[in-house]
Amino acid sequence: MVDESAVCGTPAGKPVVPDSGRSPKSFETLLERFRAMEFTDEFDTIVAIANGGIIPAGILNQRLGLDFQLIKINLRDEHQRPRYDSPQLLEPLAFDPRGRRILLVDDRIKSGSTIRMAKALLSEAALVKTFAVNGTADYSLYDESCFRTPWRTD
Repeated sequence: MVDESAVCGTPAGKPVVPDSGRSPKSFETLLERFRAMEFTDEFDTIVAIANGGIIPAGILNQRLGLDFQLIKINLRDEHQRPRYDSPQLLEPLAFDPRGRRILLVDDRIKSGSTIRMAKALLSEAALVKTFAVNGTADYSLYDESCFRTPWRTD
């Protein structure tokens, strides 16, 4: 078992959906927050950072119905410890970001290095805003110490 408090820290992202006071976080609790999230920007593409951002991006795409793309970047191992000194792009982009209005999605943002790398790769987009289930982002469901998402299998 990983001591997630040792790897997550306490981020300060905004806007954050107000907490209903329920703990621990069930899948239904997270879905309620996904449904309550208000987006002030208009997007035409959701980009998930694989692997952590795939499920949250899929949930958002069910709601928003946008083009869906992946960026395959890796920094941490299955125990959330850094695997590399800096994030690594595992495959070239399979889409052209030029002119797109992108919602960039990851499950959690701790140091911000992965999200910064992804934003640099998307620098020719018309707009890039970030979304995290937990962490510092333009849009986030939570702004607190780390917690295990219900879809994690390890």
